[in-house]
Amino acid sequence: MSKPQVVALSAADIQKMLDASPFNLFLGLTVVSADSVKQEVTMRSAMRPEFERRPGSKQWHGGVIASLIDTAGDFAVGMMVGRGLPTVNFRVDYLRPAIDTALIAVARVRRAGKSVGVADVDVFDEKGSLLAVGRGTYSTLES
Repeated sequence: MSKPQVVALSAADIQKMLDASPFNLFLGLTVVSADSVKQEVTMRSAMRPEFERRPGSKQWHGGVIASLIDTAGDFAVGMMVGRGLPTVNFRVDYLRPAIDTALIAVARVRRAGKSVGVADVDVFDEKGSLLAVGRGTYSTLES
């Protein structure tokens, strides 16, 4: 018996899944685009006072940036396998502070295999400056 073919998630599908998570709603994540041919998902998160490193600084806390990287990478791989996925591991390199800007995360799938998927994520400010890079590994096994 052959395995059913997976239909890639659309931007609307991903947004619906994000909106079903209280944490992702708190992050205010918006799917800007989801391209299954390029295997790329772009998300945006607006700055809010709860995300500040120090009150009034308008500087993003690194934990929020890490959450954006993890979530964007997860849904880039998830787009290819048709569902959200559990994180196995991820890493972040912060390149410069994110101050008084929305964040744009561009996640590109490097592998969407039978057991693991990997995505690289670049985080930009609204002017296009690269602020952070990350890589996530996600379990693609059926539960």
